[in-house]
Amino acid sequence: EIFEEVADSGFIIATGNIEYHYFAGYSGGAKAVMPGVCSDRSVCANHSMMLEDAARAGEYFNNPVRQDIEEAGNIAHIDFIFNVILDDSKKIIGAVAGKNNEAFLKGIEIYDSFYEISSDTKADIVLTSAGGYPKDINLYQAQKALESVKDIVKEGGIIILAAQCAEGFGEDRFGQWMMDVKDFEGLFNKIRQKFVLGGHKAVAVSKLLTRARAIMYSAFDEKLTEKIGFEKINDIQSFIDKALEQNSNLKIAVVPNGRFIKHCT
Repeated sequence: EIFEEVADSGFIIATGNIEYHYFAGYSGGAKAVMPGVCSDRSVCANHSMMLEDAARAGEYFNNPVRQDIEEAGNIAHIDFIFNVILDDSKKIIGAVAGKNNEAFLKGIEIYDSFYEISSDTKADIVLTSAGGYPKDINLYQAQKALESVKDIVKEGGIIILAAQCAEGFGEDRFGQWMMDVKDFEGLFNKIRQKFVLGGHKAVAVSKLLTRARAIMYSAFDEKLTEKIGFEKINDIQSFIDKALEQNSNLKIAVVPNGRFIKHCT
């Protein structure tokens, strides 16, 4: 179900930027159509496939969410795309244009060459941010950084997220579902029964909390931070210093802008 004015147009140009998306594989391309100009019902049907194992960052061909997005783009008959690749200063470092499928595949190839990283071992502690304002204006946005670095940390390790979150959760349903974030099984079953936009991000956070300890340096108060399964710290360096005093052999990874990268073993 596509916005009528788009469906009736004679020529469709899709614009956007390419970066990793934690369940759609990548942003950009036909994502301008799905979810960009689709109905809530269509978006929910698409996003409900995020529960599949192949719905993850950097996965294109086997990702059910991404392939549904491509199908929507083909149905809408996207005529031309123009997508850019940005650095963390929002400067354009690459661009693609042309037919959707051809240009977009070239775009993700270029993006991977910049932002796909690898390491031989996983870290005990990962320190990351969402890249500052506006990407850390709320937890709804900053959550993307957590997803990007989750494969860098050891099972049972620590992820420290530095994100101001001045607007709190940023989305009401997300905030409501986050109150039950410590019950992953309950949230997972709930969203399988009925997919809820906003709730889907709480499920992603809840799943992460089953395998790593999450710590926040943010504007959230301590009580609320603990309620949503995180620990609050007021000084990152002091926390790192104390951890190193206890174990000087800790492996620490610093990812200044977590939402940009994908980790490959």
